[in-house]
Amino acid sequence: MKGVIVAIDGYSSTGKSTLAKRLAAALDYIYVDTGAMYRAVTYAAMKNDIITDGHIDRDALKSLLGSIKLSFELNKKTGNADIFLNGENVEVPVRTLEVSVHVSNIAAISAVRKKLVQQQQEMGENKGIVMDGRDIGTVVFPKAEVKFFLTASPEKRALRRYKELQDKGEKVSYDDVLKNVQNRDYIDSHREDSPLKKADTAVEIDNSDMGLDEQLERMLSYTKDIIEQITN
Repeated sequence: MKGVIVAIDGYSSTGKSTLAKRLAAALDYIYVDTGAMYRAVTYAAMKNDIITDGHIDRDALKSLLGSIKLSFELNKKTGNADIFLNGENVEVPVRTLEVSVHVSNIAAISAVRKKLVQQQQEMGENKGIVMDGRDIGTVVFPKAEVKFFLTASPEKRALRRYKELQDKGEKVSYDDVLKNVQNRDYIDSHREDSPLKKADTAVEIDNSDMGLDEQLERMLSYTKDIIEQITN
């Protein structure tokens, strides 16, 4: 099967990562979780006291970026690729609500985006890749052959995230999660550098009331059609 680049963008908690993993597996492609990359940088900033009372020391962060090395390694127990920060598996700590509170602000910083976009583009040089994030189809891979944009109501997304955090044993309230989702939507959509927006050629999927299997079937069918068109 001819390799293409599949770009999946959309709002937080729309299931981008889950769908991207399953789509990559169905296509026998490589999956890259760009959201985890921004979370890892955020986690590193927090560990180095670069974020204080919501304020980000940008000069200190820029200095830190040079020493940050990110990679993905297959977790044989889960079958998923875990994110590593300077050789340390940080898959669990980067998924906390504490990191979620700051990640959109960190991701809005140009120096951070420049560093990670470059890494992401290098990962896609050989194609045969599924990548999800906020600006994959608009900035990272504007010429990607397949683009999807996922959306859902803030309330539905907050409920999904709330249940996910509860399952992990975190003590959070639904209202706090909803507020976090709404804040991230605003920051992601209004930042000056690479704001979240639907690419002109992206297929939009509102999954407010759509199951994972239905979404995957639709995305897989569309992707295979594109690959067939390119092959022929």
